[in-house]
Amino acid sequence: MTTRGGHLLEADLSAVAARSMQAESLLRNALKPASDPLFGTAPASGNYNATNDPKLRYADPNNPGTTVANPLAQQLQIVARMIDAAGTAEIGAKRQVFFVSMGGFDTHDAQNNNHAQLMARLAHALRYFDDTLGAMGARNQVTTFTASDFGRTFTSNGDGTDHGWGAHHFVAGGAVRGGDLYGTFPVYGAKNANNNNFDSSPDQIGNGALLPTTSVDQLGATLGKWFGLSDTQLLDVFPNLRNFSGRDLGFMNPA
Repeated sequence: MTTRGGHLLEADLSAVAARSMQAESLLRNALKPASDPLFGTAPASGNYNATNDPKLRYADPNNPGTTVANPLAQQLQIVARMIDAAGTAEIGAKRQVFFVSMGGFDTHDAQNNNHAQLMARLAHALRYFDDTLGAMGARNQVTTFTASDFGRTFTSNGDGTDHGWGAHHFVAGGAVRGGDLYGTFPVYGAKNANNNNFDSSPDQIGNGALLPTTSVDQLGATLGKWFGLSDTQLLDVFPNLRNFSGRDLGFMNPA
C-alpha cells in the first residue's frame, strides 16, 4: 500500500495498514479452522458457528437441562488456535501474551443466581482450554492467570456485594506449583456496634472490604520471571517491586 502524496502522517498510516494486512494474511493461512477436532466440532451441515458448537456451550445452573453459548470459551478457542500456529514457519512466535475478558462480576444485586452463572461459565471455559492444551501437548508451555481492577466486599448489601479492594486470584498451567495458597488468607470478623468497622479483623475495613496482603507487582513479577525477564528487567516493568522483599512468590517452576 502506498500513499498518493508525500505527507509523513499519511505515509506512516499507510505503512501501518500494510503491515496489518500482511500480518492478517499470514495468520489466516497459519490457523487451523475452528471446526478442527482439536478445537471444535464440525457441523453436520452448513457453515461452522461457534455459538452452536457443543464444546463451547456450558450447562446452565439456573435452568437444568439447557446449555448456553460461552463467549469466554470462544475467546479461548482462538487463543488455542493461535498458540497452535505459533510454531509454524509463517508465524514463528516464541513468546505470546493473550488477553481474554469476562464481565458480569459487578454483582450489586441478584448475586446468588448471577454468581452461579459466572462460575459455571468460567469453569467450563477453563476446562475447555485445559483439555485443548492437553491435546496439543502444550500444558507446560502455557500459564493462565486472572486479573481484575477491583474486588468485592465480604459483607452482603442485602442482595449482593459492593465494590471492594483485595481479592483472590488463581494461576493455572503445567508449570505452576499448584494445589497451594500463596499469600496470606484474610482474617474475617463480625461488625462492631456501629455496624461498619471490623475491630476483630486486621484485614477488613468499612463495609467488609478486604485489605490485600500480596501486591499485584509480586504476582506479575513471579509470572514475568517464568516468562524470561531478568531481575533488572522486572524492576523496569514493575517499578514498585523494589518496595517488596518477596519478589518471587514461588508458584512457578523454572521455565
